[in-house]
Amino acid sequence: MTAIPRPEHPIPQMERANWQNLNGEWNFAIDHGKSGVDRKWYEKTEFDQKIIVPFCPESELSGIEYKDFMAAVWYQRFIDITKEQLEGCVRLHFGAVDYECHVYINGKEAGVHKGGYSSFVFDITEYLTEGKNNLVVYAIDDTRSPLQPSGKHSGLYDSYGIVYTRSTGIWQTVWLEFVPKAYIKTVRYFPDIDNQTLTIEAKFVGGTGTFTAKAFYEGRVCGSACVNVISADSACVTIALSELHLWEVGAGRLYDLELTFGEDKVKSYFGMRTIRIEGYKYLINNRSVFQRLVLDQGYYPDGVYTAPTDADLINDIKISQTVGFNGARPHQKIFESRFLYHCDRLGYIVWGERADWGCDVTNDATLKYALPEWMETLERDFNHPAIIGWCPFNECRPDPHSTKAADQFKIFYSLTKQYDPTRPCEDNSGGYHVVTDVWDTHDYTHDAKIFATYFEDFAKGGPMINSFLPDDPWMPNIPAFVSEYGGVTWNPETDTWGFNDGPQNVKDFYDFYREVTWCMMDNPNIFGFCYTQLYDLEQENNGLYTYDRKPKFDVKFFHDVNTRKAAIEE
Repeated sequence: MTAIPRPEHPIPQMERANWQNLNGEWNFAIDHGKSGVDRKWYEKTEFDQKIIVPFCPESELSGIEYKDFMAAVWYQRFIDITKEQLEGCVRLHFGAVDYECHVYINGKEAGVHKGGYSSFVFDITEYLTEGKNNLVVYAIDDTRSPLQPSGKHSGLYDSYGIVYTRSTGIWQTVWLEFVPKAYIKTVRYFPDIDNQTLTIEAKFVGGTGTFTAKAFYEGRVCGSACVNVISADSACVTIALSELHLWEVGAGRLYDLELTFGEDKVKSYFGMRTIRIEGYKYLINNRSVFQRLVLDQGYYPDGVYTAPTDADLINDIKISQTVGFNGARPHQKIFESRFLYHCDRLGYIVWGERADWGCDVTNDATLKYALPEWMETLERDFNHPAIIGWCPFNECRPDPHSTKAADQFKIFYSLTKQYDPTRPCEDNSGGYHVVTDVWDTHDYTHDAKIFATYFEDFAKGGPMINSFLPDDPWMPNIPAFVSEYGGVTWNPETDTWGFNDGPQNVKDFYDFYREVTWCMMDNPNIFGFCYTQLYDLEQENNGLYTYDRKPKFDVKFFHDVNTRKAAIEE
């Protein structure tokens, strides 16, 4: 590992040259009684332990590897700031901190953020002085609270079933960014492949100036546009592209983008692709594409929630493509921007999901905790061409007559569609559907012949049977897929957990996999599937790879099965 772990820029779509990675060794303390504020730990200049950021204290790579519950944790380090840097704005970024984060600069609180998965930033300029400054981070985490989204974090001491090692505190890159007083705050990209244009909506901070956007493809200038920003904090420009290169599955043809606003310069990129629904078809660039997805939980043996290196993120995509999948459901976790960047580069489609487990959707109070985090995620990830849909809930199964739960589904769906009208949104994967652009089922039936019967009528224009939730009413005339299936346990060398007792031999597994997968691919009305899962995870041994990403089976077999032409695709 390098001296600074995860040294690469965390957000390639908003990359400035003047930034400083704060990963590496910090001072650290566990605050079981949450009494550190009373004891003014925010003024401390050291703690008893050392931790390697950005790895969570539960992980081996953090150097702590403390597995029990931690009510709160503290971090401390110094940052050196020059006189020149103070002439502009100093922004402190966090990829993610689980869960409630308080930031102190030189003993003063500089910002508070709630949400264990979304990225956030504070302007800390006013709290800094030239020279050495004391940075302290306080993170509060209550995984077992019904108001806090916790994803697949175990609520017991040990991992069990389909929940795993917890993640507390900082678990993604921390960095400083030095920008002029007037700078670009956010951008949204709207590609139009029919008119060969890219429209950019931009928001600014700190003043007036000229906003310029210049597009390149493989180093060639393909178009530019500019607008004077005089009396507003936002602007819109449209670039007419001289060359059209479509972003497609398996071919992430990305354009580079240079954005300038006064002295502020940002390096970015975009992809030219569109998504729309036509009957039961899910169209990418006006062509029906069968989604061959796999469940990816984003865990690592030594890093827990954090990939040890950028290469590990790339490897997870590569091993998925090796066995014939063209995308993934990043599951019960908001994945870091670097993963989505590599999906963009490699033409690997993904659904944008969140870690909704742990929240009681029948309690209205959960909205104030969960909804802001989701909206932050939509803003951060809107521009990724690899994201082909949103899904804010997974397997949420309250009383089907619960109006409070239904109201939450409607609110999340409505606000998602308002913010992003360019992508479909599924309200609740594998759970009760209320308002949705896509209908799905999770089906872990391990008898291939019984599995096939659930989709026979659907192939003829009738309903799809939801064996998982028989009382979830069928919604006709919208696209449908099987967004979880398989879960076949295979680890003959050790006791293990899975969705079934496992096949008797590899041949039985191959036969089952081929039959159920082709059953869906041969159905003229099913637009995709998602297999559970890509790799084993702690006690759950139903992956096609081991936890350390070694193949458990013949990868060619799965590639050949998965890449067969589907009935619905062109």
